[in-house]
Amino acid sequence: MGIGNLQNCPRCERLFVTGIYDVCPVCVKEIEEEFKRCVQQLKLNKNLTIYELSEAAEVSVRQITRFIFERRLLASDFPNLSVPCESCGKMTKVGRVCIECREGLQKSLNHNENQINPPNDKGFGYHSKK
Repeated sequence: MGIGNLQNCPRCERLFVTGIYDVCPVCVKEIEEEFKRCVQQLKLNKNLTIYELSEAAEVSVRQITRFIFERRLLASDFPNLSVPCESCGKMTKVGRVCIECREGLQKSLNHNENQINPPNDKGFGYHSKK
């Protein structure tokens, strides 16, 4: 078994050997402590928003968002827990973008698809006879 590559931790800049985690062992422990604080705060008050949870648990909104995207925290289990849409910033409980932005992106993709590949009215497998 070979030795992993050395890299700087993206969270704290410490040098570490890459392995299972994408952060150094010190940060792994800190992240686990942050997760425990989030769970503890949500047990005390399940109606917290992501911003209230961030303040109460002293954990960044970005880290809480990661916990939700990793499905360590399920936003569906907490009525007010949602994440900001990565496109418009509106709060959403499902995915990285809100329903409105998702629909807009889908329409845009469909429009672009039709421009690149216009519908073929000749049907599948059509061959012209010469």
